[in-house]
Amino acid sequence: MTETNGTRADAAGTTPGGTGARYFRAGPAAMLVIAAVIVAVDQATKALAVWGLEGQDPIRIVGDSVRLLLLRNPGAAFSMGTGSTVVLSLVATVVVLGLLWFSRRVHSRWWAWGLGLILGGAAGNLVDRYVRAPGFLEGHVVDFVSVGWWPVFNVADSSLVIGVVVVAVAVFKGVEFDGSRGPAEKVTKDG
Repeated sequence: MTETNGTRADAAGTTPGGTGARYFRAGPAAMLVIAAVIVAVDQATKALAVWGLEGQDPIRIVGDSVRLLLLRNPGAAFSMGTGSTVVLSLVATVVVLGLLWFSRRVHSRWWAWGLGLILGGAAGNLVDRYVRAPGFLEGHVVDFVSVGWWPVFNVADSSLVIGVVVVAVAVFKGVEFDGSRGPAEKVTKDG
């Protein structure tokens, strides 16, 4: 048996308790690498969008259904809270710091991927809040992808949504963040 962060796993990486759940030792590192990649891709695509779309008409990709157009969003999702940019920035900062702190406890591939995507998305948009106009904590998030009736979004927004779906699947499957199996599996095994 080996022990890491208070969780024991045998040589095969299986957590104790007989559930057969896999202990993913690289969980914290994987989560942080995924987040870093998302932030890098998000910021690169936003820079390209500002460079190529500033002052331009929308670029139609698929008729009027899929377009590229540059918007700057001072609010949260769906442009809610546009007058509360500083509060949104502070809340996002707390979320990012909380996820960074929590990352050391993540030893499930599902949770590492899901929380890595959420962390990357939150951090990507938070970079905009810190460095873009009109200023520190008040920066507007760059959005540039328009699909049908859905609000204009960016890579960070997509990452957040996909991350939430991955975490929801993990919860549905009964996979705990530490790699063990939760009540969902125990109920199906026992009942």
